[in-house]
Amino acid sequence: MDLNFNKNEDHNKLLLSQLKQNLSKVKLGGGEKRIQKLHAEGKMTARERIDYLLDPKAKCIEIGAFVGEGMYAEHGGCPSGGVVVKIGYIGGKQCIVVANDATVKAGAWFPITAKKNLRAQEIAMENRLPIIYLVDSAGVYLPMQDEIFPDKEHFGRIFRNNAQMSSMGITQISAIMGSCVAGGAYLPIMSDEAIIVEGTGSIFLAGSYLVKAAIGESIDNETLGGATTHCEISGVTDYKAKDDKDALDKIKNIVDKIGGFDKAGYSRVKSEKPALDEKELYGVLPKARNEQYDMMEIINRLVDNSEFEAYKDGYGQTIITGYARIDGWAVGIVANQRKVVKTKKGEMQFGGVIYSDSADKATRFIANCNQKKIPLVFVQDVTGFMVGSKSEQGGIIKDGAKMVNAVSNSVVPKFTVIVGNSYGAGNYAMCGKAYDPRLIFAWPSAELAVMGGTQAAKVLAQIEASSLKKSGEIVDEEKEKALFDKIKARYDEQVSPYYAASRLWTDAIIDPLDTRTWISMGIEAANHSPIEKQFNLGVIQV
Repeated sequence: MDLNFNKNEDHNKLLLSQLKQNLSKVKLGGGEKRIQKLHAEGKMTARERIDYLLDPKAKCIEIGAFVGEGMYAEHGGCPSGGVVVKIGYIGGKQCIVVANDATVKAGAWFPITAKKNLRAQEIAMENRLPIIYLVDSAGVYLPMQDEIFPDKEHFGRIFRNNAQMSSMGITQISAIMGSCVAGGAYLPIMSDEAIIVEGTGSIFLAGSYLVKAAIGESIDNETLGGATTHCEISGVTDYKAKDDKDALDKIKNIVDKIGGFDKAGYSRVKSEKPALDEKELYGVLPKARNEQYDMMEIINRLVDNSEFEAYKDGYGQTIITGYARIDGWAVGIVANQRKVVKTKKGEMQFGGVIYSDSADKATRFIANCNQKKIPLVFVQDVTGFMVGSKSEQGGIIKDGAKMVNAVSNSVVPKFTVIVGNSYGAGNYAMCGKAYDPRLIFAWPSAELAVMGGTQAAKVLAQIEASSLKKSGEIVDEEKEKALFDKIKARYDEQVSPYYAASRLWTDAIIDPLDTRTWISMGIEAANHSPIEKQFNLGVIQV
C-alpha cells in the first residue's frame, strides 16, 4: 500500500469527476427549455446532429468544449462558444464537423465563436481534412459587433478560409438547417456543396424586417430565402432536404463518394497497449504542482508496450527525449523530467527546469525527428528556464533560443499535452499554442501562466504594498497577507486549465486515459497532408 500514490489517485480522480460534471453542464448549451423549443420546431440540437452524422461506434474528439466558459456573463454567457466542433469519422473517412448551437443566443456569433470557427478551419487546412458545416445561426451578435466584424482574425476571415480551402482541394460541405443571415450566408455558399432543410432552413443577406426597412418590400422569410426559393429559383443551394436527418443522410452519401488522399507517410504498425496499467496515471501524477516525480512513469503508461528508446539518456536529463509508438504510430517524445537529477559533473539540476544541456539535446532531437519524418509529442510539466548568474554566463538565452528555433521551424506535425505546469518561456520551448501544435490539450491537473501562482502573487503583492506605502498607508504584516491572499486567489483562477480552455489556449481538457486517442487521431489527421516545406533551422546561436 503506497499512501502517497493513493492520495494522488484520489486527488486526480476528483479533478476528473469535476471535469465530467462540467462537461455535462456544457453539453446542455443554452439549457433544457431551449432544447425543448428546438425539438418542438422539428429540429435536432447541434450535438444530436453531429452524433447522427458521425459513425456511432468510432472514436471522436471534441475541440473547444469549454470555449467561452465564464465569459460574457453580462450577455447571458456563451457555452462552448455557441458552436460544437468534433473530429470523427463519416463512413470511415476522418472529417471535422462544425455545428452552430441554436440554443445559445440563436447561434449568434460572439468574438470567441469566431475564434473557435477559425480554429476548426485551421485544423482542416493544416491536415487537409474534409470539413462539414451544420449552419443554424442568427449571424453576428450585434451588441459586440465591434469585437467580431472588421479585424484580420474576425468574422470575415472565415470566408477567406473557405476560398483558400477550396483552392487547396479540401472538401467543404454545408447544410443550412436553420437561420443563415447576412455575411454568414457566404459560408455555406462558398462551400463545395450546400443542402437546405425545407421549412426550417433559410438563407438571405437581409431578413424580411430589414428588407421592409431598407426598400419597403413586404415579404416573408420562407419566400425570401427558403428551400424552394434557393433550390428551384435562385440556384443558390444544391439539395433540398425534408428534415434534419434527411440533410445529414445526404452529407453521408456525398462523403461516401470522396476519393482517397495522398498520405504524408508516417510510420504505423499494429497498436499495442502499454505494458504498465494506464489507470495508474492518476496515482503517479502528484497532487501538488511543486512535487517531484519521474516523468518516465507517465511516458511508460502512454506508449505501446511501455517501450521507449531514450536519446542521449545521460545528458541534459531535465528533458527526456526518445522514440516510441502510440497506438501504432511512431513518435518522438520531448518531455520535462520532474525529478531532481545529478549530472556527471556532480551538479544537481531541478526537475521541470530547462538547462542549457537539456535545451541543446532537445534541439538536436527535434532536428532528428524532422530528418526521419517522425511526428513530435511534447509532454509539458515545465516551470521555465534556469535563471541566475551561472546560467546566464553559461549562455542559457542562446541555448533556449536554439530550442525555440527548432520548435518553430519543425515541419513534422507536433502535438502538445500539458500534464502539469506550463509556465513562461518553458511553455514556448515545449511547443505552446503559439508554436502551431496540430493539437494541444491539457489534463485537469494542468496550470498555464507566465509563472507559478505563489511566486507571481508575492511579486504583485510586494508591488501593491510598496504603492500603498508611498501613498502614506500603513501596511503591516496582516495587511500584506490580505493583499497576498486576494492576489493569489485571482491568479489561481487565471492559471486554471478551464481559464485556458475557455480562451482556446488549449483545444481541450481531457481524461488522462484519452491521451493516446487524441495523439493517434491527431497523427491520422496529419497523415492526410504530405510535408511540402523543407526543414531549415535558419541562423542559430552557437
